[in-house]
Amino acid sequence: MVTLFSKISVEARNNHTRNSKTHKHQKDKSGNGNTHFPSPAPAPLPHRSSNPNPSSHFDLFSFGAKGDGVSDDSKALLAAWKAACNFPGATVEIPSGFNFLIKPITLQGPCLPHLVLQIDGTLLAPPKVGSWPKSSLFQWINFKWVQNFTIQGTGTVDGQGSNWWTTSQILYTQKKCNNIPDLRPTALRFYSSYDVTVSNIKIINSPQCHLKFDSSKGVKVNNITISSPEDSLNTDGIHLQNTQDVEIQHSSIGCGDDCVSIQTGCSNVHVHHINCGPGHGISLGGLGKDKSVACVSNIIVENISIQNTLSGVRIKTWQNQTGAVAITGVKYDQIVGSYSVQPIHLACSSDIPCTGIDLIDIQLKPSPRYRGFQPGLCLNSYGKSSAPLVPSSIDYCLRNSGGSVNRIARSHDNVC
Repeated sequence: MVTLFSKISVEARNNHTRNSKTHKHQKDKSGNGNTHFPSPAPAPLPHRSSNPNPSSHFDLFSFGAKGDGVSDDSKALLAAWKAACNFPGATVEIPSGFNFLIKPITLQGPCLPHLVLQIDGTLLAPPKVGSWPKSSLFQWINFKWVQNFTIQGTGTVDGQGSNWWTTSQILYTQKKCNNIPDLRPTALRFYSSYDVTVSNIKIINSPQCHLKFDSSKGVKVNNITISSPEDSLNTDGIHLQNTQDVEIQHSSIGCGDDCVSIQTGCSNVHVHHINCGPGHGISLGGLGKDKSVACVSNIIVENISIQNTLSGVRIKTWQNQTGAVAITGVKYDQIVGSYSVQPIHLACSSDIPCTGIDLIDIQLKPSPRYRGFQPGLCLNSYGKSSAPLVPSSIDYCLRNSGGSVNRIARSHDNVC
């Protein structure tokens, strides 16, 4: 499926209310363990460059790192982090041309302002599933309580997750060793952090999510590349939850699940100029699991190119017995592309229908590579539509409050 769309804005709220609370550091329930990963003898290394400014630059080699890709360099990274954390404007350097094996680790703040993690080399996760301690399965590298912090560079964060995705390998190992966990770690996770920037780096082959922001605020993601195979299960590109004031831009994301996943508690999120695919498109939710309060608002997605994905853009909610997530104020505008199954699927609750839905200038054609197309589905969806709309069935999708189809004519006098 190839889908291009210009702008989608959305507000979704659960049909319950809750009081806003002043933020304070929350207890992180993920845990973090320590273990040693045995490795073969190191390979020859390239020449190491000298440290140009030892007063503010903290090179991993200065703290005992080997950089051979097989020795455990976790202690060196943690020591460099702790030293830099107490120095304003400091930089922790991951030198280019070297591979650093890092076991599950938490890099914790708060630190002095403007700390930078400069990744020019490669960070490697432990490749063997059975070597991960059960207490460290929530994430690989966890940034906790950091502020005014930047990750940048030309290097790579490699989750080495192929053994986590292979179902046959997991089943075999479970039968043999009985130690394969249900959880799979996220590559990079930010918890309760503020004014965070991630730019230019590449994140590949995470066991699960590649980049996660949890209970954070003031996030900027710019010009990064995220990549894992299409069949890598549940490997979301960027995952947001309980996070506000986010901009994700000028990046390329291809994975085995959502390119961008926006969960409950998120607001003021702007996603633009993204190449998405393969994957599952861009998703809000699932919202309202186990009748939980779900609140998402002020989400704008625009200038996105989506190719070879399960969906284009979607809002996922959990069906509850007596209630549902109330979805209102959703605009689909200037969407051009193709579809492989259905051009549109709006299945809303009869008790709490979707309202304020705008369908404007949508032009979707069936992909010539697929057969067995299904007509669009629209249930309990209210709003207005505006031509051009292709296929024409989209024009009859929405209803007004009186139950009739609500269509608005659109002038094309000035269209070139």
